[in-house]
Amino acid sequence: MLLPARLVLEAERVQGLRYGENPHQSAVFYRLPGAPVGLAAAEQLHGPELSYNNLLDWSAALSLLLEFEDPAAVVVKHTNPCGVALAGSASEAVRRAKGCDPISIYGGIVGVNRWLDLEVVKELSGILLEILFAPDFVPEALEELRRTKKKCRVFRLPCRRADYPARMMETRSVLGGLLAQDADLADLDPGALKVVSRRPPTEAEMRALRFAWRVVKHAKSNAIVLATAQQVVGVGAGQMNRVDSARIAVMRAREVGLETRGTVCASDAFFPFRDGLDVVAQAGATAALHPGGSVRDEEVIAAANEHGMALVSTGIRHFKH
Repeated sequence: MLLPARLVLEAERVQGLRYGENPHQSAVFYRLPGAPVGLAAAEQLHGPELSYNNLLDWSAALSLLLEFEDPAAVVVKHTNPCGVALAGSASEAVRRAKGCDPISIYGGIVGVNRWLDLEVVKELSGILLEILFAPDFVPEALEELRRTKKKCRVFRLPCRRADYPARMMETRSVLGGLLAQDADLADLDPGALKVVSRRPPTEAEMRALRFAWRVVKHAKSNAIVLATAQQVVGVGAGQMNRVDSARIAVMRAREVGLETRGTVCASDAFFPFRDGLDVVAQAGATAALHPGGSVRDEEVIAAANEHGMALVSTGIRHFKH
């Protein structure tokens, strides 16, 4: 996308919000003109008005859900993924996503990319949610949500990548200015992938690595994701160093009783030292994916070989600040 020399933004006020990130901050939600899809175009079917933090989390959840074509469910808390899963049905995907972190789902945002039916509602029974969204709802499911989840905001909106522009611009304010960039819509480029370890990943490991890579893109840096081919197992995000993110991903998985042996690991940026790779290898991860490009790449590759891990370099990173 060609970013212009002069950027003029015009937006229409959708609604005033009770407050911003905190009660002492004022806030408003604006709609950008000409945007046929997105949060401002969603249809609210149930629940109270949105808050500033709701919109931030919902945007993060929708962006993550758009990564998947198979039946998928995502759970987001404080803009970070805490549960993501694929399955043969929306209800099974929700069950698996809930199992990724059954604690953090409380007060979170849940999205599915298939019609939401009564089985999904049953899976979410007893869980306080801020927002639940899907491309559509079975009437009985919507009726049950209105009866049992009085405070949950329920939205209908498109949840497929094909429904959204092929290229999008993101803006963010800084003190005295405005930053603009292309949205990070890049997926793995098979031609750029490079196996750097002695052992290549198996087909099953590569499927899991692809899934983990799509999730880690949406976690705050530094980010580490442990996953199988269909379920997130542990997430470490927003840390000042990568080894702490690796430790947190392992810790979170073990706290909820998920098995880390046999998982794969995706890192949003290169491993600057071998310590982060050592942590996930010792937890039982068998393969890892990272951009590569560190001055210590050879040290990291040596660590992978010592552990018998497959290590793949992507040639692209996914920082999310």
